[in-house]
Amino acid sequence: MAVTLRTLHKYRADKQKFSVLTAYDACFAQRISEAGIDVMLVGDSLGMVLQGHDSTVPVSVADMAYHTAAVARGNTGSLVMADMPFMAAATLERALDAATTLMQAGANMVKLEGAGWLADTIAVLKRNGVPVCAHLGLTPQSVNAFGGYRVQGRDEDTARQLIDDALALEAAGADVLLLECVPRAVTAKLVASVSVPVIGIGAGPECDGQVLVMHDLLGVSPGKPARFVRNFLAGNDSIEAAFRAYDRAIKDGSFPADEHCF
Repeated sequence: MAVTLRTLHKYRADKQKFSVLTAYDACFAQRISEAGIDVMLVGDSLGMVLQGHDSTVPVSVADMAYHTAAVARGNTGSLVMADMPFMAAATLERALDAATTLMQAGANMVKLEGAGWLADTIAVLKRNGVPVCAHLGLTPQSVNAFGGYRVQGRDEDTARQLIDDALALEAAGADVLLLECVPRAVTAKLVASVSVPVIGIGAGPECDGQVLVMHDLLGVSPGKPARFVRNFLAGNDSIEAAFRAYDRAIKDGSFPADEHCF
């Protein structure tokens, strides 16, 4: 049975965890969906893991549409979420054009990075039948503004702002939220404050779902792994087994563990 937005909301209501993993092509998309991963994120992380850039900023809407179409062709039942790349939501017109392109390429939902200022854009996308995941906390497209990849919401004011933004975006029509690199205590408060599913990456086990970049999960990304990463290929005899182990660890609560949290 195919995973839909309604499925994710039922998981939230039933307190059942769900898995999210990035995918970029048809071959891996088939393996990931067959392994039981609930959501495949066609991430603009492809700029780093596929194209060799040092950030996601160079990725275009055309890049995202190409990879979304490939993933959709290989999918066997997961929900497909596609990133809106750098500056794609800078204006309402650009957001509508980008969302149209990605949905027509095969996405079931788009993901936007930002904060409370996205509310008007999300409301218009929602009105036009585009499901939206709002990405809060560390938003990689803003790495230059942040001055690096830094944990967000560490002090009382920024933590409160993060929760206020989440509530504003939920009210605007965001169907799902994603938190990246947020202290676990802040995540717990935010998850308790909203009613939509929350996906985490470096945000603690309190989230309803967890996401990793596929290359991180397989231990093939260059450089030192981020704190929230676990190599699931280690100890497993195949890539498919690693995908299944990841899905199982999220659903049995063993991932993320304390050492993966801030």
